[in-house]
Amino acid sequence: MKLLSEHYPAMQVTALRALSSLPLVCLYLLYRGAFKNVLKVRWPLHLLRGALGVAMITLFAFGLKRMSLAEAYSLFFIAPMLITALSVFILKERVDLARWCAIAVGMGGVLVVLRPDGGEFFSIAGLAVLGAASCYAVSAITGRILSRTDASESMVFWLMVMMAIGGVALSAHEWVDIRRADWLLLLGLSVSGFLGQLAITEAFRIGKASSVAPFEYSALAWGMGLDWLLWRTLPDQYTLVGAAIIIGSGIYLVRREAVHAESEHP
Repeated sequence: MKLLSEHYPAMQVTALRALSSLPLVCLYLLYRGAFKNVLKVRWPLHLLRGALGVAMITLFAFGLKRMSLAEAYSLFFIAPMLITALSVFILKERVDLARWCAIAVGMGGVLVVLRPDGGEFFSIAGLAVLGAASCYAVSAITGRILSRTDASESMVFWLMVMMAIGGVALSAHEWVDIRRADWLLLLGLSVSGFLGQLAITEAFRIGKASSVAPFEYSALAWGMGLDWLLWRTLPDQYTLVGAAIIIGSGIYLVRREAVHAESEHP
C-alpha cells in the first residue's frame, strides 16, 4: 500500500484496495454458499462501517506516503486500546483500573513515537494514522454489534462493496491512470489482504484471543524489514521505544482481558 500511495491519491488507494479484494471476497462467499444471507443485514450500521472503512484506509494511505512502515504501524497499534476504551461507553462493558492504566501507558507510547521534542508532534501524517486507528476502533465496535445478528460473510462483503463505491466516487475527480507496472502490486495487495484476513479470522476462531492477538504485533517486524529492503530506512530510537511501550501495553491489555473473562465465566 505504501508503494501505491507514492503514485496515487490516498482516496484512490482506498478504491483500489477494495476493488482488488472484492472478486476474491465474492468467490469466497460463493464457495461458502453465503450469498443468500447478504441482504439480511442492518443497513444503517453497515453504511457506518463502510464510511469508517473508507476513512480508515484513506487516512492510513495518506500517512504511509509520509512515514515509514515502522512508524505508521507503531501508531496504529493504539487501536486495540481505543477499542477497549470505547467498549465502556458504547457496549457498556466494565474495564478495571489495571486496564485503564495500560491504556494510559499506551497513549504515552504514542507521544514518544510522535517525538517528545515537539518537532513531529503535530505531524499531519502521524495524526492521519491516529485517525485511521480511531476509525478502525469504532468499526470494530460496530462489528461486534453487527455480529449479534448479521453473518460475518455479509459484514466482509458489504464493507468491501461500500469501500469500493465510496472510494471510486470520492476519488473520481482526481483519478490517476494505473501504471502497467502497478498491476502486480494490486494483485499482491488483493491476495495478501484476503489471505491475511482469512488467517486472522481462523486463528481467532480456533485459538484464544489472548494467545493469538500478540502475534498481530509481528507486523512491526515485517514493516521494519520492508522499510530496509525497499527504502533502506530503519526506525529511530523514539519509534522503537514508543513501539515497545505501545506493544507491551497492548499485550498486557489482552492478557488482562482474558483473565477478567475467565473470572466472570469460569
